[in-house]
Amino acid sequence: MTDSSGLIFVSHAGHDGQWAEWVAWHLREAGYEIELDLWHWRTGEDFVKKMNEALKRASAVVALFSPQYFAPGRYTEEEWTAAVAGRDRFVPLVVEPLEVGQLPAILRPRIRCELHDLEEATALEALLEAVRGREIPTTSPSFPGKAGKGSRGGKRGGSSVLQGLQPRFPSALHDPAVWDVRQRGRNPHFTGRDEIIEKVRGGLLGERRSAVRVLHGPGGVGKTQLALEYAHRFAGQYDLVWWVDAEQVEQVPTRYAELAARVDVAKPDAGAEVNAQYALEYLRTSDRWLIVLDNAEDPRQLRTWLPEGPGHVLITARDPAWNKIAPGLALGVFSREESIAYLGRQLPTLDDQTTDALADALGDLPLALAHAAGALSEGTPPDHYLQLLRTNTAELLSDGEIYDYPVSVAATVTIAADRLDVDRPEAAALLRLAAFLGPEPIPTKWLVEGRGSLTSVPGDPNDIRWPRNALQPLAQYGLAIVGPDAFQVHRLTQAVMRHRTADQAGGPVRDVAGLLAAVDPGDPELPETWPGWASLTQHLTATLDAMIDRAELRPTLLRASIYLVRYAQPEAALSLAEIMYEEWRTSLGEEDPDTLRAAHMVVVALNDMDRYEESLPLIEDLLGKRRRVLGEEHPDTLSSTHDLGIVMGGLGREAEACTILRDVAARRECILGEEHIDALRSVANYGYALMEIGRIDEAHQVLTDVLARHQRALNEDHPTAISASSYMGGVLYELGRHGEALQLHAEVLARRQQLLGDRHEDTLTSATNVGRSLINIGEYAKAEQRLRSTRTRVRESLGTEHRLHNSVTLSLAEALARQGKMHDAQRLRASLSRKKPSKRRPR
Repeated sequence: MTDSSGLIFVSHAGHDGQWAEWVAWHLREAGYEIELDLWHWRTGEDFVKKMNEALKRASAVVALFSPQYFAPGRYTEEEWTAAVAGRDRFVPLVVEPLEVGQLPAILRPRIRCELHDLEEATALEALLEAVRGREIPTTSPSFPGKAGKGSRGGKRGGSSVLQGLQPRFPSALHDPAVWDVRQRGRNPHFTGRDEIIEKVRGGLLGERRSAVRVLHGPGGVGKTQLALEYAHRFAGQYDLVWWVDAEQVEQVPTRYAELAARVDVAKPDAGAEVNAQYALEYLRTSDRWLIVLDNAEDPRQLRTWLPEGPGHVLITARDPAWNKIAPGLALGVFSREESIAYLGRQLPTLDDQTTDALADALGDLPLALAHAAGALSEGTPPDHYLQLLRTNTAELLSDGEIYDYPVSVAATVTIAADRLDVDRPEAAALLRLAAFLGPEPIPTKWLVEGRGSLTSVPGDPNDIRWPRNALQPLAQYGLAIVGPDAFQVHRLTQAVMRHRTADQAGGPVRDVAGLLAAVDPGDPELPETWPGWASLTQHLTATLDAMIDRAELRPTLLRASIYLVRYAQPEAALSLAEIMYEEWRTSLGEEDPDTLRAAHMVVVALNDMDRYEESLPLIEDLLGKRRRVLGEEHPDTLSSTHDLGIVMGGLGREAEACTILRDVAARRECILGEEHIDALRSVANYGYALMEIGRIDEAHQVLTDVLARHQRALNEDHPTAISASSYMGGVLYELGRHGEALQLHAEVLARRQQLLGDRHEDTLTSATNVGRSLINIGEYAKAEQRLRSTRTRVRESLGTEHRLHNSVTLSLAEALARQGKMHDAQRLRASLSRKKPSKRRPR
């Protein structure tokens, strides 16, 4: 099917790497040019980009079929679908038995070559025949009854370079002659990590001399388990596999001396250090060996114990400083898919929602997932386990034994934290601070800017090595992931540390409150400040029960709730505002200004969720209190008056809304100034209210004026100015100026896409307005296209119960009906809920 001048791309699942090496080797020996990720792609390169480039260059794709090849979510799906589209470029080889149902329907008719039950010589013949096609025999074929099996085993290359050694045929793999993995059997529960194992294998194969790869990461992410799986998975490619427990440096020579004895190079009276050197010399002159240095702590002391020679060294370590000595791969927590797959294999009766909730609560930490699987399999109800995780995290994670993990989650943290207390008190204090922040990345600039106020952290506040002198030990001991801009502590590590410091939490809590209060991302009304507010809000709300009564944090918490509303997270804003209101009402009193500001944010969040019936009694009560406590003209009182107008409009009492908004707009202009943002917002909403009661010409005049003021005072990209432009688009529609309305709505959409993104509620509202405007000018096909894509984004981002889903669906149905697609239009209308779609109310 192809000549030997063409490039062949070998497509395989990570689990089948040994088959891929064997196939690629023999195709290369047969004269074909080969591309195999394990051999040709370097660590850190863009996998998808490399895959697409290889598929474009290849004259053929050899695909190694196995159950893992067709597992959901693997890149192999993209590879085989692209190859099948190329018709005769696809050569399927079955390397592990498959059931018919495991094959995608499109592949079932394809002729496949089965390799997995063949002897090596027969498999090699079948491989080459599958790639180049059969040759017509020139002599009589042998009688079928006389056919014999091919001989076992192939030739062995003589090169001293491991990459040059012929990979062993997977079906003929043997146990290494020397094997000591410290009585560790293969973990039957090992799940996922194929991509990392592929990177390890590819990196080791890519070196010409002694190849070293380091797996580094925090405790509990499964570094040892991955090294163990690698050793078992590729055992057949080695003649010697030796495991060295390297946590205690002084024990390393003993393990090498034991290896010297196993390979008959030890001298009985020489001692461990000398015999260890004999073992290293043996490795230097041998090939096909794998040495695993597990839990290697100090790279400065251990680098002299890295063997040289044509073999492989795999190191597991917490300390990322190993990257200075050998290429490293950072190992983090499971992906959510890996967590669900792990729990699903061990607890198949769990439903998807519970499995996802467990994975989320445990932060996808493999060690914690193993603990949960053990506890649930022994009779702990999932709901009870989740509740205990919320209330008794540290105690729960210190209880019970975990398969093939020497210590529990809590013990892993406690042991490292105890060492920090003795060796690096600054780092220990910083870890206690981080326990009261969120599990998301913590900007290191906060530590620089707030160092002077961190009274619980010992040391000189002016030390130029801060915060590096505290962060580096956290990374070294596997208690945090440290980068140049931020560091991150796992949620379970934080829980254990909070439990450890429960009796001494006053200092850390006080310092964290001061640290967060000093952070000022800017005006939460402005989209450019939202990334900063997103980070800050995550940490503000992580331990809210400890922070809610800190006086210095009250202004920041209130501004965070504003950010949540403007960022289209009203549910989160409502939750935060209700907690603030209830706590401050108790501690500060019903009529304290901060209590009233929290009540105001409850109203704002409810309004943003169209829950006007609930909002009305709250805003009436709040307005009465503010009038009594602050006076009629106070800015906070005017804010509540404005909110009352919004609620009235939401309840359909448009005339009352118009009167209230006209009055508050005039008073805000007088008291705050005509170009104050609050005055401009009230004027714009008054213009919208005029449109709603049919006074279109007045609405046009008011909105024209306020837009001009926006341009003078702010800029046309301010969210309030954009909202006013959107209201003007509605007015132009009512005036019958449909072309101008479309142009304005399109401009608003473009601005919102740039500022807010494609999936913000305001952007989706504008996209719906553009679709409606296209219908109004008779562009029904374009309207259908626009509204279909908008409806998809609304469904994915806001859900089918959101008011905007009904609105965009009705508009799409109209676009279809105008084109004569009556059946499709009727079907869409029938799919709607009975709830009447409401319009997006102004704020």
